[in-house]
Amino acid sequence: MSSIYQHPVTRLVFLIFSFFYITATLAAEGEQNMAFTLKSPDFVHLGEIPKIFTCQGDDISPALNWSQPPQNTKSLVLIVDDPDAPDPAAPKMTWVHWLLYNIPPTVTEIPKAVAVSDLPIASRQGKNDWKKTGYGGPCPPIGRHRYFHKLYALDIELPDLHHPNKAGLEKAMAGHIIGQAELIGTYQKQ
Repeated sequence: MSSIYQHPVTRLVFLIFSFFYITATLAAEGEQNMAFTLKSPDFVHLGEIPKIFTCQGDDISPALNWSQPPQNTKSLVLIVDDPDAPDPAAPKMTWVHWLLYNIPPTVTEIPKAVAVSDLPIASRQGKNDWKKTGYGGPCPPIGRHRYFHKLYALDIELPDLHHPNKAGLEKAMAGHIIGQAELIGTYQKQ
């Protein structure tokens, strides 16, 4: 008994169909899993954060930019923190440097040295561990610390949380994260 797939024309049609099916499937998966990345023109992932962005420099925020957020993103959240405080050899806490939430999904960058008046419309800030709103740069007391810049895509716009701390912001985000991108920089006082 011969198989239908032994006929040359049938095999050719089957191969062409398979090729287009696999190509379409991979393209659809690629669109769904499109890399949501966070970058900075001021430092590379796992590279040293320049002194200008630290307490030993001008203590200004670095420029950040990201890829198109996932579909159905209603807002973005930026959390910058240091899990190596106070000493990377014996960390005791994660020190929060910046909290920014309700960044509109159409925004794809935060400029260098961003002023409060230049933040994206509708964006709100939380309190860092200096009990202030805004960016506080790296200022490690000892050793080389890692600074995690985490960008979250949410399926909601958060209500006004009245300058939340990190725990309050993370509680409000719970169950609404549909994507995350991360950029890590390092710094050691000179």
